[in-house]
Amino acid sequence: MNARPGGETSAVRVTLADGGPRVRSALRLMLEQDGGMTVSSEATTAGELLEQVSLSWPDVILLDCDLAGPRASELLLQLRSVCPQVQVVALSSRPEMRRAALSAGADAFVCKTEPPETVVDAIRHCFGLRASKPPAGNPGRTYDALESLPAGC
Repeated sequence: MNARPGGETSAVRVTLADGGPRVRSALRLMLEQDGGMTVSSEATTAGELLEQVSLSWPDVILLDCDLAGPRASELLLQLRSVCPQVQVVALSSRPEMRRAALSAGADAFVCKTEPPETVVDAIRHCFGLRASKPPAGNPGRTYDALESLPAGC
């Protein structure tokens, strides 16, 4: 839950920005099953994302590093100018993108090969919410996405 003006709480609003319809569908399903999050908009290109963000004012953007449009670093600057308070969780199937995404201003990075709950945990961590337990079989595992979050997240 996210605190709103007046002390009320509501679901964390998430914008999905990924060119893959299956990826967006899977993310939407996972977030809606969580109960504390709702998908407020979706985008398949950087242009659509900027438009959607200015209309929906999400709390979090799940941003594919390979989204069609300007480089992720340029897009992050544009997003911060449109919606400065938004948390950005960068997603990529390439783990080597982690450093570049965080250096460009992403609040967190999750590799698409990580377990799906890593995305939810990264969002929860950004808002100081309790993360889910590590998956069975890996009780001592610490997710890299959570380790990479800056203190201000």
